[in-house]
Amino acid sequence: MDDRKFSVLIAGGGSTYTPGIVLTLLDHMKDFPIRKLKFYDNDAPRQKRIADATRIILKERAPEVEFVASTDPEEAFTDVDFVMAQIRVGKYAMRDQDEKIPLAHGVVGQETTGPGGIAYGLRSISGVIELVDYMEKYSPNAWMLNYSNPAAIVAEATRRFRPKSRIINICDMPIDIMDRMAAIVGLKDRNDLVFRYYGLNHFGWWTDIRDKTGKDLMPEIKKYVAKNGYWVGGEFDKNTEASWESTFKKAADVYALDPTTLPNTYLKYYLYPKYVVEHANPHHTRTDEVREHREKFVFDECDRITKNGTARDLTFKSDEHSTYIVDLCRAIAYDTKQRMLAIIPNYGAIENIDPTATVEVPCLFGANGAERLAMGQADTFQRGLITEQNCVEKLAVDAWEQHSYTKLWQAFSLCKIVPDAEVAKEILDDMIIANKDYWPELK
Repeated sequence: MDDRKFSVLIAGGGSTYTPGIVLTLLDHMKDFPIRKLKFYDNDAPRQKRIADATRIILKERAPEVEFVASTDPEEAFTDVDFVMAQIRVGKYAMRDQDEKIPLAHGVVGQETTGPGGIAYGLRSISGVIELVDYMEKYSPNAWMLNYSNPAAIVAEATRRFRPKSRIINICDMPIDIMDRMAAIVGLKDRNDLVFRYYGLNHFGWWTDIRDKTGKDLMPEIKKYVAKNGYWVGGEFDKNTEASWESTFKKAADVYALDPTTLPNTYLKYYLYPKYVVEHANPHHTRTDEVREHREKFVFDECDRITKNGTARDLTFKSDEHSTYIVDLCRAIAYDTKQRMLAIIPNYGAIENIDPTATVEVPCLFGANGAERLAMGQADTFQRGLITEQNCVEKLAVDAWEQHSYTKLWQAFSLCKIVPDAEVAKEILDDMIIANKDYWPELK
């Protein structure tokens, strides 16, 4: 009998997602037992508010689990089996700029796509590489599951600069969509689906979805999506915010462009940027919504738990995205060969795409990490979009590596969301000022 227990570090302990991850870990103690839980963050006051509440939660629900919250890399990264990385370099103040600067120029302002995503990517590269280096120095046998955004640019950077590191870049957006697909066809959740999918992060398509008996579910899901997008409504969506409701419903229009596949919701930003800008408020973006809702709720609840000294009336819930992360840890720890998505170097997974592109495809997860599955060739429409966007991501990493203004201007100009090179330059120049404390100095 395997009686191992694991040590898990959450890098980005001050994140508003951290309490949900903690609860998910506690919910899965029977199939993924932990002996130690650690937090690491470079913002001590922010992390402390989460950590103080977590300490009470653990004392009441799992007192046998050792808990450490630290801003010291050696203390945090020593004796760790898994690192769950969820950092946001520049926090919400910089996300605010990522969204509002492009909108001021009539261009989509979004944290992971377009100019905002590129800006965020240049901030994230150094932060994630720093975490990888800490892990390799203090716990060289550990695995890092990174879902720090924008995952596509981060994955390209780690492919280049830390090619042998034990980092797996992942994203929960397809997981959320597959849970919706399962609800549409009356199944419990994403684990009841067998799927084929290919693309880049936030830029992909499902080509086949079946249940575990082999029944083809694509016709039923397509019929639904053509009318409703991925919006389920009712109890399923009772806590879904208005901006996400719009995104899930807009999937119907994205689907119409290629009814042979089912799209990732983020494609709306690339295929319908005019619509997105017209329906955006340049003075009140997604960052403001997060501050007003999730961030306020999480920190208020943590403060309440700490003040009362108990979490028995806890209102936090485990998050679906963190269930996916725990599944990945378990698959690696126990070599289960579970089929899940990862963002990895292509090397033939999509036959007619650059082999060095960091693509998002199904993999079998086990003791050796992610083993990519072959998805065949991309159709002409998808191949064109993927190639263009992958070049944007490579140029962004080139710019970071070479400190090149021209490469970054090229990345902004090539991006499908940006109308022309003049607008790209205007946005870039504003972004340089906003990111002066985070980007390399461009020449």
